[in-house]
Amino acid sequence: MAEQVLNQFRCDKSLREDCVAIYEALGMDLNTAFRMFMERTRMVGGLPFPAVLPTAQLTKIEVQNVIDGLRNDAADVPELTLDEINAEIAAARFERKSKE
Repeated sequence: MAEQVLNQFRCDKSLREDCVAIYEALGMDLNTAFRMFMERTRMVGGLPFPAVLPTAQLTKIEVQNVIDGLRNDAADVPELTLDEINAEIAAARFERKSKE
């Protein structure tokens, strides 16, 4: 067996408790989970999961501004009747089938 070393680190108590509960539900203890993490790190040569910054989230006001802008852009587009919409769908289906 390879030489064993002790690794220690600090974290929030609630974080540890949540993780312990998850790993116990998976049938392992925290030490086994960390060993698995370290083995996978060695296998992939880096973090064993994507490490990217989260995408920016829009505020309600920003979303409303986007919606308003789209409505303004669509204001100049002529409206189609249901018959015109169905005719366009039928033509697209006919064209797709004729290519098959």
